Amino acid sequence: MAREPGRLTYTQLLNSRGGIEADLTVARLAEDRFYIVTGTGSRTHDLAWIAEHLPRDGVTLEDVTEAWGTLSLMGPWAREVLAAVTAADVSGAAFAFGHAREIEIAGQTARALRVSYVGELGWELHLPPDGIGAVFDAVMAAGAARGIRPAGYRAIESLRLEKGYRAWGSDITPSDSPFEAGLGWAVKLGTGTDFIGRTACEELAAAPRTRQLACFTTEDPAVVLLGRETILRDGEPVGYLTSGGFGYTVGRPIGLGYVRNATGVDADFLASGRYELMVGNETVAARLHGAPLYDPDGARLRG
Repeated sequence: MAREPGRLTYTQLLNSRGGIEADLTVARLAEDRFYIVTGTGSRTHDLAWIAEHLPRDGVTLEDVTEAWGTLSLMGPWAREVLAAVTAADVSGAAFAFGHAREIEIAGQTARALRVSYVGELGWELHLPPDGIGAVFDAVMAAGAARGIRPAGYRAIESLRLEKGYRAWGSDITPSDSPFEAGLGWAVKLGTGTDFIGRTACEELAAAPRTRQLACFTTEDPAVVLLGRETILRDGEPVGYLTSGGFGYTVGRPIGLGYVRNATGVDADFLASGRYELMVGNETVAARLHGAPLYDPDGARLRG
């Protein structure tokens, strides 16, 4: 959180056991102002958790959900489309990934966040509800020649699975630690800064993991994965999928789920197994992947 104004931070809020109570994005608007963006379905939960753990004095928390709407402009032509509707410099050098700026679009001031839940180049455009229509019309007109289309939640779900992004409430919960979820990079144990769950995280980081989130695909594109399918390793149950869906870019079903082993789960253990999924009453061959299926290096996201 000690970044300069204009920067974004993706992070998790932890409980005393090191479990993930929430994950969210925070934009530092000024030295003493922060803009927190959390999942639509977890608004009440996250607001209550933050409010409960704030200092008694010196900090004010306000729920501004009703005062803001959001349009997400995402895709390989997002920069060209955005540049056509604003005078602001949205080049990669001037507006890098992980930054936030206010820009003018169609006579409206939008809080533009260079962040993505779909794994592609893009921006979230936050603005008061009465200005959303004008900005939407301008963006759609500018993107018409590029084939722009409205996309709903199921499209986002497909894309985030291809990128391996975790969803709170399914892939990450208060019972899951960032280390088990592959998000240990977000836990800054080397800074010396105290935070809720730090002691638990130090213990978790030092101990062998007995469960690890992994990505699976099936070769048969007709398989329907919904989540909760049993994961078999060498014929033995070792966990279940926490999320499932179809990846239209990669052309195959995708599932995320935790692989468990009482004596430890490391890269060698994961790679050495033969995996299957129990889908309905059928056993389906599955392949484990150690990296995101789409743009594993994040080049497109940060381009």
